Amino acid sequence: MTSLAISVKDLSKKYDSGFAVSHANFEVPLGTICGFVGPNGAGKTTTIRMLLGLITPTGGTAEVLGESITHPEKYLSRVGAMIEGPAFYPALTGEENLKVLATLGGYPIERVAELIKTVGLEGRGNSKYKTYSLGMKQRLGIAAALLPEPKVLVLDEPTNGLDPEGIQEVRDLLKKLASQGTTVFVSSHLLSELEIISEYIVMLRKGEVVFAGPIQDLFLMQQPFILVKTDSQSDLQKIVAIAEADGHKATIRSEVAHIEGPADWAGTLNRKAFDAGILITQLSPQMPNLEETFFEMTGEKK
Repeated sequence: MTSLAISVKDLSKKYDSGFAVSHANFEVPLGTICGFVGPNGAGKTTTIRMLLGLITPTGGTAEVLGESITHPEKYLSRVGAMIEGPAFYPALTGEENLKVLATLGGYPIERVAELIKTVGLEGRGNSKYKTYSLGMKQRLGIAAALLPEPKVLVLDEPTNGLDPEGIQEVRDLLKKLASQGTTVFVSSHLLSELEIISEYIVMLRKGEVVFAGPIQDLFLMQQPFILVKTDSQSDLQKIVAIAEADGHKATIRSEVAHIEGPADWAGTLNRKAFDAGILITQLSPQMPNLEETFFEMTGEKK
């Protein structure tokens, strides 16, 4: 029996405008949470659609639970998914919507009440879907994806629209599911959340995989960095010039200079800035995190 939930080899999808996904390779072990990240248009949703058998690859192969994506009927009964937001009947209650889906899918109706509780919708299961907030709609979508008791759960932006409390509830839910053996493959733009829950990361840039593997391996590849703010915005470019003259890579994002370099170089930078007449208002050495690494590897601006 395979130890992999998902295995992708040289997978590609090409349209007239070019490759949406180009020769992608990555693996997702069973029973793990794998974050799937990349800028908008990087190919995340296209990849997910290929894995679910919704669109046909141009080239390459992939397997889900040991079965080829050319025969999705062999594995889809063991896969739950929510992509591009859930769709339900507005005039039905949350509970009624789940019962309709359970009946259509041949799943036990008894699971509906259990899932309503699992996703934190107790007391609102009898409310009409059209009265739900965006966050509640997301939770109901996750409940629907859990109806088949999936071995693999694929979620596209599951925390979209949730308040901080709701985000934590979803985070705890995904960690619980993974501890029970469910593999969670989740795309999100909330990189700080993925950093907390993910053991593995797959990172896309312009349709190409730039990293795939344990998240700790990703961080080990990165340099520590220093965040710098100055009293005058015009001085930020001077800080970048000082850093680059000393051989440190530096960029400005959201009016903050991000400089690659160890913590002990911060003192040197502070002295050189003082000598140049620059007033530094923040000087913060940092260790690599997912957000910083994402911007470094994808070339995206904050």
